[in-house]
Amino acid sequence: MSTPLRSKTLLVVLLAVTLTLSGCMGRVPATPMPTRTLPPIVQATATPRPPATATPTPTARPTEQPTPTPAQPTATPTPIPPTPSPTPLMTVVPMDTFMASPDYGVQAFLWWRPEIADRDLTLIKEAGFTWVKQTFDWQMIEGAGKGARDWQKADEVVRLVNEKGLKLLARVSMDPEHPVRWAGPPPQNADHFADFLFDMATRYQGMIRAYQVWNEPNLAREWGGKRPNPREYVILLKKAYDAIKRADPNAIVITAGMAPTGTDDATAMPDDVFYEAMYQAMRGNSDGYFDMLGVHGAGFAAPPELDPAVAAADKARYGGYRFFCFRHVEDIRAIMVRYGDADKRMAILEFGWTTDPVNPAYKWHGADAGITEELKGRYLICALEYARQHWRPWVGVMSLITMPNLAWLEDGDPTDEEQYWWAIMEPSPIDQLHLRAAYVLLQNYLLRQQGIEPPPLPGGGSTEGMCPTM
Repeated sequence: MSTPLRSKTLLVVLLAVTLTLSGCMGRVPATPMPTRTLPPIVQATATPRPPATATPTPTARPTEQPTPTPAQPTATPTPIPPTPSPTPLMTVVPMDTFMASPDYGVQAFLWWRPEIADRDLTLIKEAGFTWVKQTFDWQMIEGAGKGARDWQKADEVVRLVNEKGLKLLARVSMDPEHPVRWAGPPPQNADHFADFLFDMATRYQGMIRAYQVWNEPNLAREWGGKRPNPREYVILLKKAYDAIKRADPNAIVITAGMAPTGTDDATAMPDDVFYEAMYQAMRGNSDGYFDMLGVHGAGFAAPPELDPAVAAADKARYGGYRFFCFRHVEDIRAIMVRYGDADKRMAILEFGWTTDPVNPAYKWHGADAGITEELKGRYLICALEYARQHWRPWVGVMSLITMPNLAWLEDGDPTDEEQYWWAIMEPSPIDQLHLRAAYVLLQNYLLRQQGIEPPPLPGGGSTEGMCPTM
């Protein structure tokens, strides 16, 4: 049932929680940084295409071949005049000045509907998140040709996020179904990509706090249809790092997160194998390549505290591989430490649980595993709590999936869109608001972490005591 905007009623029945959590420690705080004013929006005429959606990688049991991203019509932006470059920041500040351990973020879809973007950013802020992750599709900005960049939508997104007092993590990548054809496939396009990133980081200096370089290059579909190649990705990563840092020395450069998978063939490479080969390609020294290592940490059918060894041993229940649980992040951390990167942080760029009862590649670890909306909310909170108890100071921002995309409603049935089942609220038109249990529970937890009294939960209780001391 639709409810009026700001009514914020749940579509689901929340579990009342009354236990008390003892011994809670605050997170390592971050100090706010000053912001600057965004240059005026450049008006450009472009032929719009339907909103892009970032698709979590499907994983069947025990392994699943990657599922292609749905195709979209191609945009044709009109070249625009160059924008004057802002004055470079001369002082480089420590990274922990604006990123706590852990810090809390969520993926959003802010590109096409400013009124929905404004509403959803308010909800993100009110829930207690401090970071928002948004995809900046290279083709949508520079698809028309070298230097023919249409920044209009990007300007709107960057300004809105900064006006809300949130920190922006920009995933800069290329839609596999809509590549930047004039630039060629990766890594042959690395120089063009670096030029684009230099202009982007110059334009948004101090306003985009972190850049994710590409997405899941351990999948062939994200790497020009070729066998994933860690050495090639390192070439692209190095050039991207140099370009961003020349434009904005204080921007955080984060590697792509890899898809958790056990498939090792022409279509995919296991994430741990890919990270290991990356370090070998960097000759064991990541300086000058990235500031933080990005990872993906889907929970699948397992509770967040489950040991990866248990997931590997219990195939019937959890899938039979170490990557089928949230704490697989620790396996990747061990690779970092082994190569001397204990002093660098990790960013969890995607994590979450799905309640999917429909899509075969997901339902085995969604509805078939007993994941409900209430349990999803509890698992998300307990993942954050586990990181707070065990992963400080090396964990940075944790960006969960996801806020909804209103485009899921366009065919009249959002349930056939697998991302719908990962979301923490329903896709809601501007005059309606449909919250799920996950959003309300997360708000209760995150505001309490900040010392703010949250709105009462329906039925009473709170998230205090929801997660054991783990």
